Amino acid sequence: MKNIKYSVSLPVVGAISGDIIGSQYEQDRIWTKDFPILEGGRFTDDSVMTIAILEAFSTDRDYKSAMQKWGWKYPNCGFGRDFKRWLNNGNPQPYQSYGNGSAMRVSAIGCIFNSAKETLREAELTALPSHNHPEGIKGAQAIALSIFRARTGASKSKIKSEITRRFKYKLERTVEVIRKKGGLDLTCQTTVPASIICFLESTDYEDAIRNAISLGGDSDTLACITGSIAAAFYKEIPEAILRQTMKQLKPNMKNAIRKFENIVNNNK
Repeated sequence: MKNIKYSVSLPVVGAISGDIIGSQYEQDRIWTKDFPILEGGRFTDDSVMTIAILEAFSTDRDYKSAMQKWGWKYPNCGFGRDFKRWLNNGNPQPYQSYGNGSAMRVSAIGCIFNSAKETLREAELTALPSHNHPEGIKGAQAIALSIFRARTGASKSKIKSEITRRFKYKLERTVEVIRKKGGLDLTCQTTVPASIICFLESTDYEDAIRNAISLGGDSDTLACITGSIAAAFYKEIPEAILRQTMKQLKPNMKNAIRKFENIVNNNK
């Protein structure tokens, strides 16, 4: 497949593409890398919240309000019970969540800053409105930092070393071992390291997505998180996957991505 080369928003598109591809296997889980990758799919809450964070950064950085706004637009896209309750609260408060939602929505933050310190600080701010448990914050920071390092030229070994050192995630397992053992849940504690391993073991963007979905877990979120890092590192996404993604997205989502890209480019 022909590849689309790097742009500022490519890690975001990589996350959304992973979500759409993975959505096909969220209910009918698979444990193989051999599956059709271009047979449909739809965006889920992962993409909606990714867009919310992206738009909030493009405007007033009011992440809580942006998440509610976008959640109300697409209330039936797969939100979990606790987060749906948060969305529908008139004055939502953090609820000590350590679910993987903080990590799957943070990709835009990895695209923006020129230092790890700024990236980590802003990633925490995106987690705090709902996922204020230390593990929820840690998950968002680990993925944002991985994207930042990937897009700025760090090797896989350096990314692995830093994430291990900073966040104490165990990244020594292989995709095959995780696949055989199973037991992945919806927490940052299991989803984030598994997603990073899927990226580390990949050969390109598509291979990373196939790794993630083959784990038989929360496939849309695993592929979303893995896809965000892989797109930043490989700096390209197959054109056919990109076309499928753009076909699924609503005009307001595409406009939000374009606005974000313009703002980041103009601020460089």
